[in-house]
Amino acid sequence: MKPRIAVDAMGGDHGPKEVVDGSVMAAQKLGVELLLVGREDVVLAELEGRDNIADIRVVDARDVIAMDEPIEAVKAKPEASINVGMGLIKQGEADAFVTAGNTGATLTAALLRLGRIPGIGRPALGMVVPTGENGVTMLIDVGANADSKPAHLVQFAYMGSAAMEHVHGIVSPRIGLISIGEEDSKGNQLTLEVNRALRGSDLNFVGNIEAGQLPGNAADVAVMDGFTGNVLIKTVEGVAEMFFGELQRAVRRTPWNLAAGLVLSRDLRKSQRRLDYAEYGGAQLLGVNGVVFVAHGRSSARAILGGIRAAREAVKNEVLGKLCEVAERMPARGIAAVVAANAGDGHA
Repeated sequence: MKPRIAVDAMGGDHGPKEVVDGSVMAAQKLGVELLLVGREDVVLAELEGRDNIADIRVVDARDVIAMDEPIEAVKAKPEASINVGMGLIKQGEADAFVTAGNTGATLTAALLRLGRIPGIGRPALGMVVPTGENGVTMLIDVGANADSKPAHLVQFAYMGSAAMEHVHGIVSPRIGLISIGEEDSKGNQLTLEVNRALRGSDLNFVGNIEAGQLPGNAADVAVMDGFTGNVLIKTVEGVAEMFFGELQRAVRRTPWNLAAGLVLSRDLRKSQRRLDYAEYGGAQLLGVNGVVFVAHGRSSARAILGGIRAAREAVKNEVLGKLCEVAERMPARGIAAVVAANAGDGHA
């Protein structure tokens, strides 16, 4: 049976056109059934005249939650596309939901309609990014929680470990804690307590890592609070855009540079594709009782395709079930106990 992926057709800065374009590409390439959620007349107009859309169905949702609306809109607009998409998972009509829409509204709608996995204190956004020569690292949390307690970050580590193991096939993923120095004694009160707890856990904790070590694949999962994670990922995106912009300008500067650029164009395109957020499908909202992916608000059709691909892989690899098993093994109270038990054991 093909995975059934619901897609928020109205979400993001470029919906519905880019969302529909990406969804059509996904239907042709990925072997999935797609439910495009949005204003039926608008979505059908975008689909008109396209080929190979037998695996696409439109689900009507009369309202839209704009990117700048407060989270109160989730309750005020029960027929919004984000709410209807979550409802499809709840009702068993979809296996996953992908949106490039309002992140806060997505988190709120997921909590209201799907709820948390029993034992999970807070959900977190886990984003996979390229690191090292051929590696990838999950950054968690990249924006679901501006403020977190130590127990939450320890749970993020467990959830990230499970996701990387079962989707990316990494045995015993290395867990790193983002801090201002590698020594256990470095960091604020939050990172000091999380470090002690992870030292006492059964995870493959490699210690503190600095943000500058991430490009070298210093860990398979990099744990941080959502405020730090959101600043980090936006900085990375900005630097990548600046780098490739500067590279393009340098190539066009002289005829000799242009000739060299033509010789290297194939390899440069490969590098750009590997560093492009569109290839990685956004971030999974780990910890809610359903498979939910939040794509970049500026998502192109290719980024939507990436989000659908990531959702398909999460469904096929039964990541939700693995997260439920992890939560049973390490519920919120148990993690809090690990933090307390290690608070005075001499680690500093």
